[in-house]
Amino acid sequence: MKNILVPIGSSENSVSNLQYAIDLAKVVDATVYVVSVFQELSRVGGLSKVNTLLKEASEDRLEEVLSKVDKKGVPVIAHPIKGEVLEGINRVNQQIPIDLMVLAPRSNSIKEGVFLGKTSGKLLKQTNLPILVVPEGVSFSAPKKILMAFKNGNFENDQLLEPLQKFIRQFGSEVHVLHVETPESTPEILEVTNNLKQLQSSYTQTENATTFQAVLEHFQGFQPDMICVVRRKRGFFKKLWEKNEIMKKEFHTSKPLLVLPVQD
Repeated sequence: MKNILVPIGSSENSVSNLQYAIDLAKVVDATVYVVSVFQELSRVGGLSKVNTLLKEASEDRLEEVLSKVDKKGVPVIAHPIKGEVLEGINRVNQQIPIDLMVLAPRSNSIKEGVFLGKTSGKLLKQTNLPILVVPEGVSFSAPKKILMAFKNGNFENDQLLEPLQKFIRQFGSEVHVLHVETPESTPEILEVTNNLKQLQSSYTQTENATTFQAVLEHFQGFQPDMICVVRRKRGFFKKLWEKNEIMKKEFHTSKPLLVLPVQD
């Protein structure tokens, strides 16, 4: 885990989110890349001066957030990025291979009932990077126990499990697997590939209508420090993923949420 990306929005949670990433990077010996994305306006009509002001505002925002964190000797590289947020993040990943993106649940939203704001939700849905969603105000601590929930136990691509492998190697994390059997399950997806079996500390199969319901049912029993799910084209939180903004009444967690890249 060499490169950690942290997008910065207007939310006050940006400071604690960046501090979490820095504290994690300190332990795993990683570099933190901090970006603030701004949308350029059309250059038609003499708007170049406005664009300059937008870039300066983005730079000022980065400086403000950086001034409030303790870098702890970690390399922290900050850049404003022009363009639409999704395109900007993908462009960064092309230039610097990102191992993990640390994301605040709400980068811009101020609505208290929102767990995942539109910008964060868009990045979660439409980028195929490992993402760690850090709840507001949560400080970094080594995840000793990770609850991993999924329906499909086939992980044919070993790279999908790399974030878990890194947590296990670095922190000695226990991975407690929660294999969810739903009415849609087939014998094929109820099998678990050997690469995951080698990582798991325990295995539980449960019958629930959705993966989300299984997490709610078993959370207290496991008392995890982190929840891990898999981003699939069809699967976890299927209805929630249909829109970018997710309300707390639909889903929320007080623990960091690790979302692995898509497979299907």
